[in-house]
Amino acid sequence: MKFKKGDLVRVTAGKDKGREGKIDRVYATQRKVLVPDLNVYKKHVKKNEQAPQGGLVEIARPLAVGKIALVCPKCKKVTRIGYVLEGKTKSRICRKCKAKI
Repeated sequence: MKFKKGDLVRVTAGKDKGREGKIDRVYATQRKVLVPDLNVYKKHVKKNEQAPQGGLVEIARPLAVGKIALVCPKCKKVTRIGYVLEGKTKSRICRKCKAKI
């Protein structure tokens, strides 16, 4: 998967289109990523230690990788990810400004 934890991404489709956030967790087998404060849904919960009264709790659900795009840290533009081989190391690069990510 081309996305990693800590990458800044922008949502390109869905109800949060245009919003940005940092990836908190990557689910490689499901091809999804978790971004806090994006794709937030409400869930009814019984009372427990975390929610002593119970009620509605807002949770962030994973986003499909097809609905996000990486924001380059150097040029601050939405870009695709490319790869370059330097000896035995493989590095990710921005397709627009050719900077290392």
